[in-house]
Amino acid sequence: MPDDVPLEGPPRRMTPYGTADSEPGAGASGSHAWEASRAWEALFAVALAVAIFSVILDSDVPAWARATTITLLLLCTIAYLLLGRPAIREGDDDDSGRRLLYWALILLAFVPASIISQPASFTLFALCPQAFMMLRLRTAVIAVLLLNFAPGVQFAVRGETSVTELAIFVVTAAIGATFALIFGPWIVRIIKQSAERAHLIEELRASRIEVARLSAERGALAERARLAGEIHDTLAQGFTSIIMLIQAAEAQADPSRHLALAVRTARENLAEARALIAELAPVPLDGSSLEEALRRVTGRLGEELGINASFTVEGASVPLSPSTEVVFIRAAQEGLANVRKHASASSVAVSLRYGETGATLTVHDNGVGFRADDDAQGFGLRSMRTRVEQEGGTFAIESSPGRGAALTVTMHRKSGV
Repeated sequence: MPDDVPLEGPPRRMTPYGTADSEPGAGASGSHAWEASRAWEALFAVALAVAIFSVILDSDVPAWARATTITLLLLCTIAYLLLGRPAIREGDDDDSGRRLLYWALILLAFVPASIISQPASFTLFALCPQAFMMLRLRTAVIAVLLLNFAPGVQFAVRGETSVTELAIFVVTAAIGATFALIFGPWIVRIIKQSAERAHLIEELRASRIEVARLSAERGALAERARLAGEIHDTLAQGFTSIIMLIQAAEAQADPSRHLALAVRTARENLAEARALIAELAPVPLDGSSLEEALRRVTGRLGEELGINASFTVEGASVPLSPSTEVVFIRAAQEGLANVRKHASASSVAVSLRYGETGATLTVHDNGVGFRADDDAQGFGLRSMRTRVEQEGGTFAIESSPGRGAALTVTMHRKSGV
């Protein structure tokens, strides 16, 4: 997995501004949620502007009191810009000194401002949500209650307070605190869920990248295995045939026939190599039908070994897909190569039988045979079995010591062919 995707460790709790380990409002290092939550800053700016404008219009307090209140509100703004906002953006912990200092300054500035001029309380619309975004739930609740009820000390300072004024303040503060305590955690929880989804989407993206990487690796391994099979079925077999022909020529008084066959085999091998590089159709099929190609490779083996090699076709010929024809020609080459290298046979028969649902290729020899189990099969037969099964066909070997061998490949017709 990519290095930036966590694989272990306890699950991380998401907050409006990233991840945390406890209550709503814990800080984190992610900036994505902050960029998506500019509305909180807009709310702060609007609430502050309304509060200052209302204080200016408050004719019940003298000018010096209005100036003091506005100054205290501006101090709240400066504290937010210098302490609160950086603490959120940089993902400070809930109990970090910067956050605690910010809220201490907010209480010291806002409470006197709201006592001097009640319209300053409009700032609560911004401060209460901030409490839930920046503090642990319990600390945020305490801060919200202090912001709403601390201004009540003005009634103790005055000495003489009417019951009506006190009741209005208590009801107003209670309503404000109630709304903050209900909607604050609710809104933060919604933002937290959104951040969790963003985190899951990021993990999904990383997982998809990993799946793509693994698929590419698997594809590369499959292609490597395919090329290994192609090289084994073409070049390696061709070189083996050339070596055997040259060795046979050395033992003959007139080596011309064997040398001619060796030259022809070398040329075909060269053509196979070029076709393999260019990803063209197999050379034995190039410009000829499947029957002609099978008849040619069978006849060449008979010429090389000086044995009886026959090819027959049974049933009415039906169109086969190019991939099916490739499988048949490769299977015939593999079967005949094994006859050349191991069978010591005096005859070999290759047959192609067409049926209603497909075709079957059989390569049968009367050689020494072998144990037809998976452990006794070499790379070529295992590779051929894989190739056939990948194309949806069946592959079978029947053999026993002293009784020859029969290779059978059955391929079903594909739809649309």
